This record gives sequence, structure tokens and C-alpha cells, in this order.
Amino acid sequence: MRTILLLSSLLALFTSTVYGTALTYKLGANEKSCFFSYVEQKGAKVAFYFAVQSGGSFDVDYSVVGPNEKVILDGTKERQGDFVFTANDVGEYRFCFNNEMSTFAEKMVDFEIAVENEARAQLPSKQGTSPEQTSVLEESILKLSAQLSTINRNQKYFRTRENRNFSTVRSTERRIFNFSIIEGVMMVTMAGLQVFVVRFFFQGARKGYV
Repeated sequence: MRTILLLSSLLALFTSTVYGTALTYKLGANEKSCFFSYVEQKGAKVAFYFAVQSGGSFDVDYSVVGPNEKVILDGTKERQGDFVFTANDVGEYRFCFNNEMSTFAEKMVDFEIAVENEARAQLPSKQGTSPEQTSVLEESILKLSAQLSTINRNQKYFRTRENRNFSTVRSTERRIFNFSIIEGVMMVTMAGLQVFVVRFFFQGARKGYV
């Protein structure tokens, strides 16, 4: 019973204040869109993840700008990214996606912005528990947290791969259909041209006999 109570206390202590936003946005051609997140505490951890699910070459330009207009992260023609940085200033952070390089292609961008305030308190001392037991439970919780983060990243990766592969299949199917239509039109045109040439030869031969 004491072990269960201690484990509950550890879970409560290691639970950080996390608030975030996960969205899927359709970025039009020649469009630049920005999203904002307000950080209330200096030193908070900001996690930024994005992946281009469909459109064009599955790439996009991105940038992260702090409250003092300082560029924290930026990149060009990236397919996906997973970043964590420390917010050194309190204020509004700007996360932008730029598709101005594309003339016609629209991009479907899946992204997530999470702000985590890691305020870790001291573990309370329980009667009948040793520091070794507390340390073992603490390490177990940290391992579980790391494994959950790994599972979450793997799920995002496989989801992105699935969407991209499905987009490739749809593109290939559309090209095969268009090629079949063109091939059918060419066959009908060639058949009509052959009939016209044969009739022209026969009509010319009859005129020669007359």
C-alpha cells in the first residue's frame, strides 16, 4: 500500500504542465501562414513538430521567431522536422510555413506545438521507505516517459510514411488513367487515319482505270 501511495506521489510530482496544439493545415500555392503560441514562463521547453503529408515534392520552408524577432529555427525545402528548444524570453512565438516556392502545388502540413513547464518538486519522505526505493521508482517513471515519447515519434513517422505512400499511389493511378485515355485516343485516331488512307488509294486507283 505504501508503495502504491509513493508511486502516486511520484506521478503527481513528475507530471509537468503541458499545453499544446496539433493541427492539419492546407497550405495553398504561393502562401505563407504563421501560427502563434504564447509562453508564460521563462525557461519553458517548446516542442515543434511538422510533416508535409501531401502535395508537390512533400517539402516546405519553415521558421520559428521569438518575441524579440530573433530567428530561433529556420529551414528550406524540408519534408518534416522535430525540434525542442528552450524559451529564453516570455512572450509570443511565431511558427511560419512558406509555400511561395510552389506555383500550383498545395501542401497538406501536419504540425504540433507544445509548451511544457518542467517544475519538478522535491520528493516527500515517507516513513518506512529508503532513498534507494525512491530512486528505483524515479528511474522507472523516467524510462516509461522516454518509451512513450519514442512510441509517439514512431507513430508520427509511420503516419507520415503512410500518407506519402498513399499520395504516391494516387498520383501513379492518375497517371496510368491519363495515359490509358491518351493511348485510346491515339488508337482511334490511327484507325481513322488508316481508313482514310486506304479509301484514298482505292479512289485513286478507280480514277486511273476510268
